[in-house]
Amino acid sequence: MGSKFGTGSLNIVMTLLLCLILLLSMAPKLKAELTTVEHPLNSDGSISFLVVGDWGRRGLYNQSQVALQMGRIGEKLDINFVVSTGDNIYDSGMKSIDDPAFQLSFSNIYTSPSLQKPWYLVLGNHDYRGDVEAQLSPMLRSMDSRWICMRSFIVNTEIAELFFVDTTPFVDDYFLSPKGQTYDWGGVSPRESYIQTVLTDLEMGLRESRANWKIVVGHHTIKSASIHGNTKELESLLLPILEANNVDLYVNGHDHCLQHISTSQSPIQFLTSGGGSKAWRGYYNWTTTPEDMKFFYDGQGFMSVKITRTEMGIVFYDVSGNILHKWDTSKTSYTAFDVPL
Repeated sequence: MGSKFGTGSLNIVMTLLLCLILLLSMAPKLKAELTTVEHPLNSDGSISFLVVGDWGRRGLYNQSQVALQMGRIGEKLDINFVVSTGDNIYDSGMKSIDDPAFQLSFSNIYTSPSLQKPWYLVLGNHDYRGDVEAQLSPMLRSMDSRWICMRSFIVNTEIAELFFVDTTPFVDDYFLSPKGQTYDWGGVSPRESYIQTVLTDLEMGLRESRANWKIVVGHHTIKSASIHGNTKELESLLLPILEANNVDLYVNGHDHCLQHISTSQSPIQFLTSGGGSKAWRGYYNWTTTPEDMKFFYDGQGFMSVKITRTEMGIVFYDVSGNILHKWDTSKTSYTAFDVPL
């Protein structure tokens, strides 16, 4: 039996299909809901920044000494910005916009010329013990123009995108057994909906990213040998999204130490920079796969990251500015071959 469609009908069908494909290719792609901050590259196409966490103690516990060395290394590297992994104000965040802790723990401490660059900050669990909206308020930026703090957001440098994730609401214990602490959950409730929105927006942002390097920054650990250990909620909810979207680094604070973990089960490098002030916990527990622990230092310090389109280098420093650990990697720039539909 012959086809009931003639040549003319087939041509019409093919034309309609081609039109449909063309329309789909022209349709606007869904954009991530996360706020994006654009940060320009250096003239040579590179970007460099420092990472510090768990620092806001009015200069005490060697915070001022760490800040001094950050200034010196920042000048040497000619950094573009600073990343904070949270716990920006101890012990219980800010009481209000007018809390002097902001000046005493931030503006009066990080005074080196090289540190007068944007600071991109996430919130830690100690920040949630105070007035969260105070830390998020644009009024702080009017007091100190460096301060750029949001719950979750993206910093786009073209060759690298940094995805900042608000991890505190993920942790069950803060809700189920807060141990006498009061947390400011305004803007988070209902919690399940908030977490799902963060994960959805992050996944969308990572999937849409055309940057050659993807870095995720959060306060809480995914993997750690120090006193807080692995955060099970992030292992189950966040880590699969990172692995599915070719994330290169997960950078966190929370544990007051410096560490670099690289496992055979994951392509992600897990980096802790939580040595901005109080440290020396005297705790280490990483026995099942000792080869995965590339570096651990139970003391104060910070780290630097330098990125070009095809190369990345990280360095950890102690409170005296001594280099403790280096790690470098490279990859082919796929953006040149990434042809959109």
